[in-house]
Amino acid sequence: MLRHLPNAICVLRIALTWPTVVAIDRGDHGLALLLFAIAAVSDGIDGYLAKRFNWVSELGRVLDPLADKILLVAVFLTLTWQGLVPVWLATAAIARDVLISAGAIIYRLWFGDINGRPTVISKINTALQIAVLVLVLLVAAGVPAGSATVLILSIITFVTTVASGADYLARFARRAWHLPAR
Repeated sequence: MLRHLPNAICVLRIALTWPTVVAIDRGDHGLALLLFAIAAVSDGIDGYLAKRFNWVSELGRVLDPLADKILLVAVFLTLTWQGLVPVWLATAAIARDVLISAGAIIYRLWFGDINGRPTVISKINTALQIAVLVLVLLVAAGVPAGSATVLILSIITFVTTVASGADYLARFARRAWHLPAR
């Protein structure tokens, strides 16, 4: 029974997306920050449990990145809609996720199992995306952090977003190129 705990935590992360978005939309940035932080921490917890106790499953391999994408895309869109996140950053983050997802689907359909793990740059990028969203929510909740800090972190996040997306696409292309002809 406990071996399914990481998947249940992923489902919780997906379930927290809607109330987080509603809180942002209502201007309750403190509540949104709390919900988003819980969801972000849950990502680390489910990953730790899955690896530590070998509670890895095929469902979890799909559910975990899906939960991350649903949460991050929804929060990026909502904060951008409110003018709190730069459009160029949200566009890059969402485009990266769409390209990676499309690349994974195409690779799976045409070439077979993906068997990939998140790259180091991808993990750094996800951490920076979470950090910039937390910082934006902190500022929106009234914590003085300064617009320069938000801008600098946004630029760094943008760079890692582009680098991570390019890295994934290059990896898919290299793997496909080196496969034997069918």
